[in-house]
Amino acid sequence: MSSAFSAPVLVVHDGASGNRRQALALAEAWALPFDELVLRPRVPWRWAAPRVLPGSHAAFGPDFAAALETPPVIAVGCGRQAALATRLLRQRGSKAVQILHPRLPTPHWDAVVLPAHDGVQGGNVLTLDGSLNPIDDAWLEQKRAAHPMLGEAPGPVTALLVGGPTDDSDWDRYALDGILELLLRWRQRDGGTLWVIGSRRTPSAMRRQIKQALGDRAQVWMDDGDGPNPYAGVIAWADRLVVTPDSANLISEAAATRAPVWIAVPRYNRGRIQHLVAKAIDSGRARSLGPEGTPWPIEPWRESARVAERLRPWVLETITERQPAADDNAPADKAARSADAVP
Repeated sequence: MSSAFSAPVLVVHDGASGNRRQALALAEAWALPFDELVLRPRVPWRWAAPRVLPGSHAAFGPDFAAALETPPVIAVGCGRQAALATRLLRQRGSKAVQILHPRLPTPHWDAVVLPAHDGVQGGNVLTLDGSLNPIDDAWLEQKRAAHPMLGEAPGPVTALLVGGPTDDSDWDRYALDGILELLLRWRQRDGGTLWVIGSRRTPSAMRRQIKQALGDRAQVWMDDGDGPNPYAGVIAWADRLVVTPDSANLISEAAATRAPVWIAVPRYNRGRIQHLVAKAIDSGRARSLGPEGTPWPIEPWRESARVAERLRPWVLETITERQPAADDNAPADKAARSADAVP
């Protein structure tokens, strides 16, 4: 990657797909030029992030060091490593937007975007339901056009999105048996097509369980051994979406479509994910999975657009103010450090 970054917005992340997806979703929603930098965290700074240690300018390699020399107007990061990077860029004059809880006081950043179920408040904190993602009507139309064959499958198309058990959502193989049995009953009653799509967090034993239980009665994708990942096309074409209860990202992306969403076995949840699932169900955006598979009127969650619009005036004003001074050699400490920079 080139070490020269010229766009007013720089997106930084550690390469993890969830962090990248959220950071890019916000930058893309602004429809402004941006550069993307994958951080290469080094020891000992990787261990301490987002705390600043001596020599932190060397924490992420030469490309990031170059970005510090010519800091962007706006730095957007997601995840703990990115939180250190955006802090360092802010010290050099950038305005910093941090996505996800940085585990430090939020005034270290100009704006912090995090899930409402984290329970964090502050003058520079913007909360959202679930997580940021790029899904909107244009995205759905694009994915349907890119996967036309999926649209020829008999309807209704039902898709089960499978994450994996966690400390806060300890559903098990017996719960999975019940989910699969129920969806097979849906298919027997309603006809149509059943898709089951796993994720990197789906345990290998559960992947085998799914394939053995479904046989040729469903389309199954568990990993690259099953071919290219059809996830985007399937959720774009799905008439009904069912999600395991463990993943804020899967729930948020399903909720951003125009399909009704059922959340399987929410009784296994506790902690923060329990609050997100309760919000989805209480708001009417989702229902708990049961025998009834009839759709109902829904309004999609479009949190990326909402958060982007909230920040847009501040972002545009900051860029307008700073770009004429892009070649100014004034000290970086002239940059504002206000924690209430977000209106």
